Amino acid sequence: MSSVLFDVPGPRARVRHRILAVVGSLGVVGLIGFVVYRFYASGQFEPRLWEWIQYENIQLELLGRLGNTLSAFAAGAVLAVVLGAVLAAGRLSDHAFWRVPATVLVEVFRAIPLLILIFLFYYGSSSFGIKPTPFMAVVAGLTLYNGSVLAEVFRAGVLSLPSGQAEAAYALGMRKTQVMTSVLLPQALRVMLPTIVSQLVVLLKDTALGFIITYQELLDYVKYLGAQGQFGRPLVPLTIVVGAMYIAMCLLLTWLATWLEKRNRRNKKTVKPVQDAKPVVPADA
Repeated sequence: MSSVLFDVPGPRARVRHRILAVVGSLGVVGLIGFVVYRFYASGQFEPRLWEWIQYENIQLELLGRLGNTLSAFAAGAVLAVVLGAVLAAGRLSDHAFWRVPATVLVEVFRAIPLLILIFLFYYGSSSFGIKPTPFMAVVAGLTLYNGSVLAEVFRAGVLSLPSGQAEAAYALGMRKTQVMTSVLLPQALRVMLPTIVSQLVVLLKDTALGFIITYQELLDYVKYLGAQGQFGRPLVPLTIVVGAMYIAMCLLLTWLATWLEKRNRRNKKTVKPVQDAKPVVPADA
């Protein structure tokens, strides 16, 4: 037997795959154990390096910085999805008036590193008499970079559908806008969802670049608190805590996407076939 993407492994191959999986898992566990041991041997788990977490003002400040991180992520994610949809529609347009500018914008902003975009917005805007806040500069950079990437995701998702879908819609007299919004996008969204979620996870982690321009997010506070001598300069403990917070946010985002996908599948209505009506026999037959 074989599937579309690969040949179904036989009994020996399955045994070999299990052995490799066990060896790989043991290797990962061993690597994590070695890292934890080195942290322990270097004194990173000493109580004095973790005293900072007992202070209420530090806990509140961490929650406030977490809120700033989520605010930048939420604004950047919404604007990036909207921009990506607009640019993808422009690239799929039959008119060069829309297609060429959209293509140029996608290729340019996708090629510029995100950190440079943030610098351009924060420091370069002063040349035009504009002084954006760090939040505005971070959100603008996240929007342009991730929006250009998502534009290619949307375009690839639409083009991956069979051409017969659009042809059948055009045969019914639908306009291109109706074909795109009513026929192609609902189907392509299910294909694009894993890639969209992956890009949003990247966007969430990229909010940490805001500390370069003094945006008050989690990494900026880690930099500040890790340099405090009164707590023993607990840079590694702070990194572990904040890293766990980022992992929790990414897992929550992935879980939300999985829940939405399952909900979408569950809400798909199945059309039941209409049973053939029994012929009516005349009374005088």
